[in-house]
Amino acid sequence: MSIMGTRVVRREDPLFLSRGATYTDDLTDERLTGALHLTLVRSPLAHARITSIDVEEARSAPGVVAVVTGAEIDLAPALLFPGANKGMVRSWLPTDKVRFVGEPVVAVLTEEAYQGQDAADLVEIDYDPLPAVVDLKASASDEVLLFEEVGTNTSNGFGLKDEFDEHLFDDCEVVVTREIVNQRLAAASLETRAASAVWGEDGRLTLWCSTQNAQASRDEVAGWLGVDAAQVHVITPDVGGGFGAKIGADPEFALVSWLAKHTGRAVRWNETRSENMTGMVQGRAQLQTVTIGGSRDGRVTAYRLDVLADAGAYPRLGAVLPMFTRMMAPGVYDIEKVESRARVLVTTTTSTAAYRGAGRPEATAAIERAMDMFAAEIGMDPAEVRRRNLLKAEQFPLVTKGGAPYDSGEYEKALDAVLEASGYADLRAEQKRRRDNGEVVQLGIGVSVFVEITGGGAFSEDASVEVHADGSVTVLTGTSPHGQGHATAWAMLASEHLGIGIDRITVKHGDTDLIPRGAGTMGSRSLQTGGIAVYQAAGELVELAKQRAADLLEANVDDLEVADGSVNVRGTDKGVTLAALAEKERLQVDSNFDSGAPTFPFGAHVAVVEVDVESGKAVVDRIITVDDAGPVLNPLLCEGQRHGGIAQGISQALLEEVVYDADGNPLTATFADYAFPSAAELPSFTLLEMATPTHVNPLGVKGIGEAGTIGATPAVQSAVVDAVSHLGVRHIDMPTSPLRVWEAINAAAASPGESRTDTAGEGTK
Repeated sequence: MSIMGTRVVRREDPLFLSRGATYTDDLTDERLTGALHLTLVRSPLAHARITSIDVEEARSAPGVVAVVTGAEIDLAPALLFPGANKGMVRSWLPTDKVRFVGEPVVAVLTEEAYQGQDAADLVEIDYDPLPAVVDLKASASDEVLLFEEVGTNTSNGFGLKDEFDEHLFDDCEVVVTREIVNQRLAAASLETRAASAVWGEDGRLTLWCSTQNAQASRDEVAGWLGVDAAQVHVITPDVGGGFGAKIGADPEFALVSWLAKHTGRAVRWNETRSENMTGMVQGRAQLQTVTIGGSRDGRVTAYRLDVLADAGAYPRLGAVLPMFTRMMAPGVYDIEKVESRARVLVTTTTSTAAYRGAGRPEATAAIERAMDMFAAEIGMDPAEVRRRNLLKAEQFPLVTKGGAPYDSGEYEKALDAVLEASGYADLRAEQKRRRDNGEVVQLGIGVSVFVEITGGGAFSEDASVEVHADGSVTVLTGTSPHGQGHATAWAMLASEHLGIGIDRITVKHGDTDLIPRGAGTMGSRSLQTGGIAVYQAAGELVELAKQRAADLLEANVDDLEVADGSVNVRGTDKGVTLAALAEKERLQVDSNFDSGAPTFPFGAHVAVVEVDVESGKAVVDRIITVDDAGPVLNPLLCEGQRHGGIAQGISQALLEEVVYDADGNPLTATFADYAFPSAAELPSFTLLEMATPTHVNPLGVKGIGEAGTIGATPAVQSAVVDAVSHLGVRHIDMPTSPLRVWEAINAAAASPGESRTDTAGEGTK
């Protein structure tokens, strides 16, 4: 019986839920005995010139071994994203200027961790404040420059050289346009960032760090330090969540490593939660202008997406994500004319990078909001407008107007499934009843149909499978779990070929000496690349075992089969165990799988919310989803990924937002200020099943890690707007907090036809 597709319980959970895992700050490695503890003095201002730094009093504080300023660091400032403007480099500890609240300025090293903050408080830094630039339009004006020598706040862009077609909407009966904010979010992983470093007598650096990709972290840190990658050994212990914000290395990792060499001692660093909320990269942060046009019979013929993206003070991975937003701009729809562009700008805020979905949720939120606004303008049900414009199953594979090579999809089937399961017609009837009665609590129904790209840009992954003489198995993988369940999933894939129970299979990851090559875990790539590599390696090991067993058993290879960990001659009792073969000669296979292409999972969501029109409070009552990622390896793991994604999607729609004031001060730097959901804020989810295979890998599987985030967000936002649309509200930016909903209702009442957040207006030709 195949183990594939069965609900195997996560084998790693007893460790995480009982005696505890080992995170970077928990390490007891003897090489870290007597390590110094790093405390960083961070900028309290968003934009300022540094006029003086006095560390003398701090140096005499109890337990202080060293206080280091940027003047002592002999590393060149780094461009943290290669595609950014070459002048937008970041110093390891600036001596001239700071560009966001939380930027490290001085490093304090103490014998004990508790001594660090007391000493840091004695560092005197004088600043000459400069104007902050928080707003993207203000940044685009270049009136205040973060990098004067560069002469612009534009980091990079996509499609900026192409002029928009002024006649794009000439043939449209209806055109709707509006600005939409896709707000900035914090990853808020339970484990904050941490790193520990020590240099060996052989001149090699060992760096333990919390990251989603040990190999990329090794290469980045080596590059920043100016040493060969072979001199750096990165180890990732257990990682307590990442959601994209821990892709690769942070500058602090290189600083910890440099300080370890500078002092000749091991150095440990673990940031506080407030440091995490101001220093760790954040996600989303786009200002979008959407324009959609078509005919009154519901056919959309033209769509334009114009994006201003916030890179924060120093461009990092966030600077490239608008590329995915452009690529996925038309979403699931067959639109004749599509154009888009994106301009990436620096602001005096924390840098941005990936956050669950990374560019694709932004694209979906834009097109789904546009579809709703178009439907409202022509007076047609939003689900019906979507149906009339969906790409048809027989059109696949295809290359979209955004340039995405869609592999497979049955979008209308997914939409039909969620509409039927939700009782859509009955919901609309109940909504009408409440509106007719003027009830305080109104019903809102939101629909979204989405497609995402998984494994984009990182198609190749290595894996190694070895059977040992005791019958156990070791799997090495270049992917790196931080909650996904790879220890279970990869063991299942190896077990499928080897017939050895998963309790005898150990999955290892995140050690660059043991696994030199790997692309880590991001973009929902792991199963369709790393998992397939493991499956492929295990299959190749079976073939190797058959070759060796054929000689031993004096049988033809074609007559052999592998079952229950043994190679047997079909129809006889002759056989040999894999363990016995391994005892004679090492039984191990290295393999690489390269799909050469991404996959495009898809789905549909219906969200049902109740909104109190007197208070503005919205509560999600139901959410019904299809998240089609092809055949499912382990339904339990898949459902976990869907649950997490949906929760984060609901949370963006209702709760979460990183907020800065006009002076660039972060107002959401603690968990008391930054709202995110608990289980109490969420309903039980209705998860419908669909499985449309892809042709780009042998198992037909696609990624599932971000699907819920991409589909749930616009569905819930749409439902909140829908609940109050009969009062004249057409749009509310996320998060749809009670205050925003209340303000939109009152603004609509005061100015019929205009809601509070109607920033660009809409119209009918």
